[in-house]
Amino acid sequence: MSTYLSMNIDQYQLKSGLELLSYEFISEGSKGLITKCIQFTLVNRQGVYNLAFGDKDFATGGIDDKVVSNNGDSEKVLATVVGAVFAFLDQHPGAWIFAAGSTFSRTRLYQMGIAKYYNEISHELEIYGQIKDTWHPFEKHKEYQAFVARLKTS
Repeated sequence: MSTYLSMNIDQYQLKSGLELLSYEFISEGSKGLITKCIQFTLVNRQGVYNLAFGDKDFATGGIDDKVVSNNGDSEKVLATVVGAVFAFLDQHPGAWIFAAGSTFSRTRLYQMGIAKYYNEISHELEIYGQIKDTWHPFEKHKEYQAFVARLKTS
């Protein structure tokens, strides 16, 4: 089990699909109960998976990654997404996870989340940020367009 998952960081309980590629949880906040979804999709043969995250679209069964729910629980939601990343990587230890927001402000929000938990997660993850067409080791005060991460190898 990941050190991150064993820490006392408040998270929602995750439900996962059979192959541990999709996860759901219920956000509880000022706007009520909102079902959130996390999906890992293989994007190339080198083991890179795209992380998609957003509210569940009950009409399509998919993910709406453009809606802004503002349910007042963003810290707990972010911690839950990070928990899903570790759960996924526990089952797919050689995988890289690619994440980019659907908008500039979402990508910025992801960056702030990575920076907030960096001290806890950097012991177990290699994290890189993309600037233009180049990947750089993640640094807290740089602006990135996307991120990749994988478990550190011993």
